[in-house]
Amino acid sequence: MGQNAKVDADSFLVCGLGNLGQYCVSVLKEFGVKVNAIEVTNTQKWEIPDLPDFIDKLVIGDCRQPKILEQAGIRYCRAILIVTSDEPVNIAAAFAARSLNPKIRLVIRSAQENLNELLSENLGNFVAFEATQLPAKSFAIAALSSQTRGFFTLENRLVRVVKVPIDASHRWSDRRRLYEINSSANRQVLIHARAGKPTPKAFYQWEPDAQVLPGDTITYIEATENLVARSVRPVKNFGQFWKTIFTEMTWQNIQNKLKQFWSESSQTRRVAVVGGIFMVSLFLSGMLLYKLQYPKISLQDALNVSLVLSIGGYDNLFGQLQIPFEIPWWLHLFSISLTVAGTVFVGILYAVMTERVLAARFQFSKRRPPVPKADHVVLIGLGRVGQRVAQLLEELRQPLVGVKATDLEPGVLSQMPLIVGNIQNALSKVNITTAKSVIVVTDDEVANLEIALRAHAANPTASLVIRTFDPRFSENVARLLPYARVLGVYALAAEAFAAAAFGENILNLFRLNNQTTLVTEYQIEADDTLNGKLLADIAYGYGLVPILHAKADHQIPKFMPSNDIKLAVGDRLVVLATIEGLQRVEQGKTIARQWLVRVEKAVSPDAAFEGAAVISRVSGCDMHLARTLMNQLPGTLQYPLYKHQAHRLVSELSKSQVSAQIVSNV
Repeated sequence: MGQNAKVDADSFLVCGLGNLGQYCVSVLKEFGVKVNAIEVTNTQKWEIPDLPDFIDKLVIGDCRQPKILEQAGIRYCRAILIVTSDEPVNIAAAFAARSLNPKIRLVIRSAQENLNELLSENLGNFVAFEATQLPAKSFAIAALSSQTRGFFTLENRLVRVVKVPIDASHRWSDRRRLYEINSSANRQVLIHARAGKPTPKAFYQWEPDAQVLPGDTITYIEATENLVARSVRPVKNFGQFWKTIFTEMTWQNIQNKLKQFWSESSQTRRVAVVGGIFMVSLFLSGMLLYKLQYPKISLQDALNVSLVLSIGGYDNLFGQLQIPFEIPWWLHLFSISLTVAGTVFVGILYAVMTERVLAARFQFSKRRPPVPKADHVVLIGLGRVGQRVAQLLEELRQPLVGVKATDLEPGVLSQMPLIVGNIQNALSKVNITTAKSVIVVTDDEVANLEIALRAHAANPTASLVIRTFDPRFSENVARLLPYARVLGVYALAAEAFAAAAFGENILNLFRLNNQTTLVTEYQIEADDTLNGKLLADIAYGYGLVPILHAKADHQIPKFMPSNDIKLAVGDRLVVLATIEGLQRVEQGKTIARQWLVRVEKAVSPDAAFEGAAVISRVSGCDMHLARTLMNQLPGTLQYPLYKHQAHRLVSELSKSQVSAQIVSNV
């Protein structure tokens, strides 16, 4: 959340100084806060240069021990990041930290989703991530040759970040200005780059009046229509259920159901149905005949005799040398027939059961689809990260083939073609020469490099994405292989961990223009730096992109909300943010306002009255100041604005028949 005045010291504690922990320390230090750390052993080898200079206090010991946590200043820390590679240690340390500091924010590394939910309910102020799975979406997007640069689901709507190169045939080319593209309720321009010029890193570094020209590149975010939800049939009450049953039980409906069942049944099942009806008839006939022939026996005894004969128990009744009771020849012959029919029927039942078992077995071992011929993605390595990447690519309907040393469990990614065996030899089986992308995400970064080199040698035109862990290794590989996308999982994940330590809810992350962009959710509290601010101040002052806003009274959330909205306690806001933007929010430092609006004239008193309301609403200034200006035209609004905000104010005033222009305040 924004800067919290109740916290006495902005101290943070990082437990575990592996690759992830070191990156977390580095990112936290960019916020200008005090960072303490706990490491189980004293090491002189650091993956990040000068890391010891970033740590204000280093304690050697077990982070599960209260004494060690005390030495590291747990009672004075705002948040603790527990990011060792041992999940049981992380969970135990979280309990120890909560017992020593009931208010500290807990950010831990854990892949146990169900356990994480329980811990969140019981520990409070708790968030857990799995470092290796957070960047999965970045790997999937990096392999796409399409214009999509990021995507996520928000309030049952698909939100995409799209990067579009503009050519002469594009519908925007020479026809639109940037602010017109940005006017849609579902679209927001993020970045605009002219041909031959460097791409801006920050949002809003574009001119609203700029004409869209061939050669430009425009990056924007858009929210699609609601995703199609599976319809749910209304639940009927007990009376309605029986009413429906009796209504539908007509002879015509029963005939139709029987015809449908018969047409859809296999030959074996049809024989079983006919045999079952025949056996039931013989069984009831046998019970009736024995009861009529021997009136002194009970109905239960007659039923028992018929049942014994039906399941092949002829020898139990007539297996002796001399028949133990008198029986007519016709009833004796019927008994033999009943036993033979029962034996045959049991055989039919075995056949039906065997058919079902074999069908189930073949279903489990159903052959996977064939390997695509061309324009597909080759995914090498199907651990937890690889499987998540595969799921994302399937959601995007990308042709895909996976490669794994051992087979997957039945039912896992069953629609994905899979090559099982030696990964080094698998490239010859996946049509590598015609693939559009190759993603290498095994748990061995050296093996990843070797496989990537082989893949590039076989297909130099394919996009290449390599998973790495060691930051130095990542830098070296990226330098030597400029044609490859080298993604360090810990470098990507550390920014999410660090942002979560300040109270932010990180919904997603993706890479845009070689920097991490975080989808961040704020719940506005009374002492936040965001409380009481216009969305324009948050967007242009902090460099965030508001994409969803919901009032505290649980109204329907608005996508791409108006910049005129003023935040209040309890509001929910979801934004796109870089780590620099989150730093500005945390420190309460906004970009300077450098523009003024000069109002020339209003066509009528009503226009002047309306213009004052527009000025107050768009700029956020006091209504008295706005009315004073409109009563003394021409005049300049002595209330500095951001350039995009000033442009919007001039546009809104023109709609109210008030002419105005932007002037610099520098």
